[in-house]
Amino acid sequence: MSLFGGLLSVKGVMFLIFSVSVVIVSGYALGRIKIKGVSLGAAGVFITALIFGCFFGGALSSTLPGAADSLKLIENIGLVMFVCSVGFLAGPGFFSNLKRNFKSYVVLALVLVLTGGLTCAACILIGRNFTALDGKQFTAMLVGLLSGALTSTPSFSAAKATAAGISPELEDLITVGHGIAYLFGVIGIVIFVQLIPKLLKADMAKEREILKAGLVTADEKKRTAGSFQLDRYGFTPFFIVAALGVLIGSFKVFNFSLTVTGGCLLTSLLFGHFGHIGKLSVTPSEKTLKTFRELGLILFLTGAGIAGGANFVKYFNAVYFIYGIIMTLVPLTVGFVFAKFVLKMKLLDSLGAISGGRTSTPALGALIESSGTEDVGAPYAAAYPVALVAVVIVSEALILIFGR
Repeated sequence: MSLFGGLLSVKGVMFLIFSVSVVIVSGYALGRIKIKGVSLGAAGVFITALIFGCFFGGALSSTLPGAADSLKLIENIGLVMFVCSVGFLAGPGFFSNLKRNFKSYVVLALVLVLTGGLTCAACILIGRNFTALDGKQFTAMLVGLLSGALTSTPSFSAAKATAAGISPELEDLITVGHGIAYLFGVIGIVIFVQLIPKLLKADMAKEREILKAGLVTADEKKRTAGSFQLDRYGFTPFFIVAALGVLIGSFKVFNFSLTVTGGCLLTSLLFGHFGHIGKLSVTPSEKTLKTFRELGLILFLTGAGIAGGANFVKYFNAVYFIYGIIMTLVPLTVGFVFAKFVLKMKLLDSLGAISGGRTSTPALGALIESSGTEDVGAPYAAAYPVALVAVVIVSEALILIFGR
């Protein structure tokens, strides 16, 4: 890319670094803008990344062969950093909290996923009479929209694998649908977890106390007392967990895997729970974890946003975008109402579990920022595994029922 009349030329990897830096700086600036107390926060990075991808994605690809792979690498490094940090921070009281609130977390996660599946099925049944696509094609498109609305990579991958057994053509339609709905899937839930407390006029300080009282926590000093670390920041255990998480997440049983996200979350929860092995500390410092969590989130949003922006303009269709909005908002609304009035869950507990039930990394980041507490990571981590499995099953079932 030539700047200042060709006097300055930025190419290849340097253009990628330049692009990522510009996206992050402008994204944070956008994220700080508040409208009636609601802001995008770190998700502002996703918006600027998407815009950058729309206008400069082609230039990036032309100046850097393999740009798509480089963006995927940035996205996945960010995802691993974010998820491992969340797991370590939630680990000390995770299993006690899960035992105490297991029923609520499982039921809420299932309600969210099943509501999303039923909403998708209803859209298929109603909309197939008003589309130029045939039944198989329309089903593939809407299941792709569902995975994008839920921002769920596992359901996206599972739907593509199932569709490939019917017709390779359907895989492309799933990809298109996922790309169309992903934008509002990210932004919708980020705004939702901030808007609900505003609408309820919640006292956030009081809500933090209520959440903390209902959780089991471990004192940082007690967990590390008498332990020694291999390095002063705890980088070593962090990256041991990252490596183990990637391996565990890649292991398949009957064509199902936890994915990198699930593997890293499980491993970091275990390490965070035990804290040390003998005298050896296996927990990074809290400062390191909070830094990695934030850095990981913005890298994930940057990589996903730039890559998504390049495809968004190409595939955008207003009708399908509306379907995506419906599949985003209906499960969120039903899930929150169910959590509040049926399960009687407290505000931050329910919003954390909803973020996990939607397997939404950006939503958790926004909720931590808006609530002012790391404790929302505990319900997120508890609901996440249930939703991970359920959303894969639902996506595959929709393809098999309506796509044949």
